[in-house]
Amino acid sequence: MVALETPRLVLRRWREEDIGPMAAVNADPEVMRWIRDGSVLDARQTRDKIRAWEDGWETNGFGLFAVEVRATGELAGFAGLSVPGFLPEVLPAVEAGWRLGRSHWGQGLATEAGAAAVRFGFEELGLERILSIVQVGNDASERITAKLGMRLERETVTPVSDRRVRVFELSAEQYARTR
Repeated sequence: MVALETPRLVLRRWREEDIGPMAAVNADPEVMRWIRDGSVLDARQTRDKIRAWEDGWETNGFGLFAVEVRATGELAGFAGLSVPGFLPEVLPAVEAGWRLGRSHWGQGLATEAGAAAVRFGFEELGLERILSIVQVGNDASERITAKLGMRLERETVTPVSDRRVRVFELSAEQYARTR
């Protein structure tokens, strides 16, 4: 079972007891503002998402990790890698993504978790490039992509939500130069 550790976080596979805390994250309109069409998710939808994320691990050999705060054991949200099927024009591709509860914002945790996911993708999986897709206006996530060394590749519209997004990318070669 894959788990990643950072100074403040453990990125691990999902457990049944994660559904409630992740459902609370997904029920917050401010958290979900920049996700797809901005709709919140309830506990049933969150359970379904977690199952799908776990299925991604089985299918792809990578996926979205539950992000746990080491000091408290609290679930902060998720970070990891996924196939961005919602944006077919970039496929085949792997996307680094993150979603943390509001109480965990502004502490650098999303950057720390995102960096661990990117490192896993390049160093363990041998990926050639990793994308991050951010809705236009989500300045916090754009700052994280910059800290991860990603560069703007294109701006487009998602067919799922008809919202403008920016696609950032980092190649294995660019990543290796920063190590």
